[in-house]
Amino acid sequence: MSTATVTSAPPAAKDEKPLGGRFVGAAANYIDERTSLSGFVKELGRKIFPDHWSFMLGEIALWAFVVVLLSGTFLTFFFQASMVETTYTGSYPLMRGISMSAALDSTLNISFDIRGGLLVRQIHHWAALVFIAGIGVHMLRVFFTGAFRKPRELNWVIGFVLFVLAMGEGFTGYSLPDDLLSGNGLRIIDGMIKGIPVIGTWTSFLLFGGEFPGDAIVGRLYTLHILLLPAILVALLVAHLMLMVINKHTQFAGPARTNSNVVGYPMLPVYASKMGGFFFITFGVIVLIASLFTINPVWVYGPYDPSPVSAGTQPDWYIGFADGALRLVPPHLESYFWGRTWSWNIILPLTVLVLFIVLVAIYPFIEAWITGDKREHHIAQRPRNAATRTAIGAAGVLFYATLWASASSDLIATHFNLSMEGVIHFLQITLILGPIIVYFVTKRICIALQKKDREIALHGYESGRIVRLPGGEYIEVHQPVDEYERWKLIDYETFEPLVVRPDARGRIGFWQNARAALSRWFFEDRLTPVTQAELDEAVAHQHHTLEHMDHEEAVEIEGASERAIAAGDPVNAVGERAEAEFGSPKALEDLNKDADGPDKA
Repeated sequence: MSTATVTSAPPAAKDEKPLGGRFVGAAANYIDERTSLSGFVKELGRKIFPDHWSFMLGEIALWAFVVVLLSGTFLTFFFQASMVETTYTGSYPLMRGISMSAALDSTLNISFDIRGGLLVRQIHHWAALVFIAGIGVHMLRVFFTGAFRKPRELNWVIGFVLFVLAMGEGFTGYSLPDDLLSGNGLRIIDGMIKGIPVIGTWTSFLLFGGEFPGDAIVGRLYTLHILLLPAILVALLVAHLMLMVINKHTQFAGPARTNSNVVGYPMLPVYASKMGGFFFITFGVIVLIASLFTINPVWVYGPYDPSPVSAGTQPDWYIGFADGALRLVPPHLESYFWGRTWSWNIILPLTVLVLFIVLVAIYPFIEAWITGDKREHHIAQRPRNAATRTAIGAAGVLFYATLWASASSDLIATHFNLSMEGVIHFLQITLILGPIIVYFVTKRICIALQKKDREIALHGYESGRIVRLPGGEYIEVHQPVDEYERWKLIDYETFEPLVVRPDARGRIGFWQNARAALSRWFFEDRLTPVTQAELDEAVAHQHHTLEHMDHEEAVEIEGASERAIAAGDPVNAVGERAEAEFGSPKALEDLNKDADGPDKA
């Protein structure tokens, strides 16, 4: 008799992972063993980021740049970066048979013959505008909150270079279609370059490959637009984000927030999920704008020809300040010496613009030198607490806005029925006197807001509650500020002007005197921060006052009721109590109704 042995398989382990999980884990181990990325991913995933709506401005710029890259990649497959003459034979009937460059011909084909091409073109253009606007507004937030201070000076410079390169990237893309409007913009650039002494003409010939417009500028701009500038932008963007992670993100003052910590959410999974959602929101809004609003309709302008250029043409808004600077300079400012013509109506605005750009780029180092502040700062300031810096920023914004508005001086004149000369003269006066006026007004407003915050922190809010004292006096009760709210109202940082000190030889040089004078100017009219002793005293006084008022009210209400009862009038007793407690005729009437009810019953 044969016997059979039945062997049962061992039970599966309870923690055995499914096939997909095992594959992902094996792939992760394979990559980590060869790259050691696990430490970096773990550290980045645990990185804490604060949560505030203003911090999303930089993300808008980041995600708009991603949209620019995605839409631009699609367009590169169909655009022909050539100035070879051709005749348009596409779908748009009004342009059919017109001689134009291959660049404009391919742009029209993208717009009318490629499925979805016009939408992608408009997404690309609107995303570029949002990208530049996002960087600009993000830099304003960084400037006015002092987030550029040590250790973030280099990150400020990188961000500003990103802003300048983004404007260059936008202008090169805006000039690629070789239409009438973009050709007019290139003509202005050519004139500005030729106005540079000594090297201007040669630089123009080198850029355009001969006399303007040449036959090579579109191909060269295309190389800059899709290769060189994007590569630099991506590299600087990576460096910008890495420095942000290394130096920590700034945060606004609040409970438990100090220079040595960050209060917020970790990168994984909370912040990464929010960033992903915000990317789709940004992408969706840009697509919605591109679907509803036409931008850069090159088929309306036609190919470049200097003869039909109208006076109502303006560049994209981010280049408007350069065009406006040229319009505000008085004409005929020329002189001839050393065998050359010096066009001051071009040299002067170029010099002013370059100086303005350089000052903005190095401002963190200028402020650090003036203040002598070498401390690290991870708490963002409220703009009102840095009155001088806020006033400087407001003056700079008005200066830029005036140049920007000047680029549309002709449209302002025609739309409002004004004379062209009057508009130009008003803008010239505004450019010079406006920043000075705005500086002083903004500084006074900031100091007034500081005084108001100090008053609220020490004496509380005006609650609107009116109380009558036993002597007949009416006063308004101030509500003490919550301890958490007080963190936002008080600036705990102390700043003092630099003191002039002699050097090793006992001398005081020119730069020492200049630095001390600038430091006194920067910190003039400052308010001394509230000390902890003042806060403790104010809080104790507020609580004592409220307790005293409550006691006096209780005594007053009880005395009024007793007098009414003694007079044999219980209804008036209720009324006296209401009037003493609430001081409101309506409250008195309501209580009298309540008191009349049982009597009538």
